[in-house]
Amino acid sequence: RQGYEDPHWQYPAASYGDDYTYQSHQWQPVAWQDGRDLRQGEPYGKSTNYQDQHYYRGYHPNLATPPSGQDRTKTYDSYEESYTSAARREWAGGETFGSDVGEAGGQPQEPSLLLQYRESGLSSSGYELSQYIRDGADHYDPALAGTWSPAQAGGPLVSTPAPVVPLKFQLPHTAVCFGAGGQLVLVCPQCPADGWLAHVELHSLEVILHDTKELEELQAFPGPLAREDLHKVDVMTFCQQKIATSCDLSTQRGRDSSLLWKLLVLLCRQNGSMVGSDVAELLMQDCRRREKYKRQNPAANLIGLTDDEWVSRQPGTLDLITGEVPPVVETQAQIVEKFTKLLYYGRKKDALVWAMRNQLWGHALFLSSKMDPRTYSWVLTGFTSTLATNDPLQTLFQLMSGRIPQAALCCGDPTWGDWRPHLAVMLSNKAGDVELNHRAIVTMGDTLAARGAVEAAHFCYLMADIPFGYFGVKADRMALLGSSHRQAFAQFARTEVIQRMEIFEYCQHLQQPKSFLLPFQVYKLLYASRLADHGLPAQALQYCEQIATVLLGQDPASHPVLAQQVMKVS
Repeated sequence: RQGYEDPHWQYPAASYGDDYTYQSHQWQPVAWQDGRDLRQGEPYGKSTNYQDQHYYRGYHPNLATPPSGQDRTKTYDSYEESYTSAARREWAGGETFGSDVGEAGGQPQEPSLLLQYRESGLSSSGYELSQYIRDGADHYDPALAGTWSPAQAGGPLVSTPAPVVPLKFQLPHTAVCFGAGGQLVLVCPQCPADGWLAHVELHSLEVILHDTKELEELQAFPGPLAREDLHKVDVMTFCQQKIATSCDLSTQRGRDSSLLWKLLVLLCRQNGSMVGSDVAELLMQDCRRREKYKRQNPAANLIGLTDDEWVSRQPGTLDLITGEVPPVVETQAQIVEKFTKLLYYGRKKDALVWAMRNQLWGHALFLSSKMDPRTYSWVLTGFTSTLATNDPLQTLFQLMSGRIPQAALCCGDPTWGDWRPHLAVMLSNKAGDVELNHRAIVTMGDTLAARGAVEAAHFCYLMADIPFGYFGVKADRMALLGSSHRQAFAQFARTEVIQRMEIFEYCQHLQQPKSFLLPFQVYKLLYASRLADHGLPAQALQYCEQIATVLLGQDPASHPVLAQQVMKVS
């Protein structure tokens, strides 16, 4: 943009000389170049030698490099003649011009056309540059001058053919959008304004996405599950297919996910009802291996013996009470006989120690129960000390003793072992205190959730009848079955998770036909929108109808946003 914003350029008023006709468009540009003020030179006209390359590059880019063999003076003369002819057409009819020096006496009667441009705010050089940019040719077309009228009222004149803002797309291109009913609308790059026929194509998204994993996952699910023509065998078959294809039984998480699907199969088979023994059987079937829990010898201090006394009571040493040397290997009958002899002499404590040392816990517990409570507790502690720490019997005895089992606080640790036998023994042998049993199962679920075993934790929560919450409330223990709501929403609300949750809702519906999960309705709407996005609008509409039926049974003002979105998707 050389010259437009240079303060050294000035545009003096046009001078009307006796020797020139229509000199107004031949104003002299003023510039500083080579240390010389060009304003001191003569006004350039037809005789001026246009050799200033800076001027040509700034104002006339098409004139800076003329064709070979063409004089720059002649080129500019052609533009001057074009401007003169354009001015004559503009002022023809009622306006008088001096055609030459002799007729007009050297003085034009009216201001020139380019002077009007300059006075109206548009410089002649700006007009010339706009013509060059618009035409892109080395010659000026006089016909285009008709679009300019100095008689327009006020304001700068604008060239209408030249767009002010460049086009966003230089060439016609294909446009696509998603239409209703699972259609993809494709507008081909045609120009109807140029005489081409407009071409619009409609494609089915179901056909386009037929080989994608997402569409196959949606089509395999027999939803919506609340329809009347659905049989529960179809739901059970779907769950079994998920176990076979989606669960890696070699990993702990895959086994936990398989356990949830098996629980849904059990609920479908029994119409949504179950008891603790049913779940315990399911838990023990899923155990990869039956662990062998090693029994331990009771510690000497637990049965009230010092180390020296313990050594003196070993087989092969003289028994000071009976005066006999016991055999190295004693049979069960010999052990019971010695227990009886000790009672002959009234040595009840020694009899208890002998029974505990030789694993006669029945005799020891019965004898201690007929003595004082302290002795009974002492024998009972000695008995439980022989069990391994992770033995399910320890869990049962601790629960029956009115305490939260240690397994509920340590499960999920690889060194602790499998959590399933401990939950099975708690479900099958519920203690008298229902609240204690409930807290023990919830504590086990919290422990598993803290260790990242989400599916296992949710299994425990289902056994404790924990209600489902919402994604935004992180204090809730569950929002969707088998998925943690503390992760990103896209990972949380996966298609498989929503399908599994709908099956659980269906199982509850089998037991109570009017039951539903209100927090789950928004995820069913999300699932319906995914169906519509993949070209399955009929199933999506059925989901919307089911959600609307649930909302109509509630307070109309309780869920306004959900109701509005359901209507939009519908």
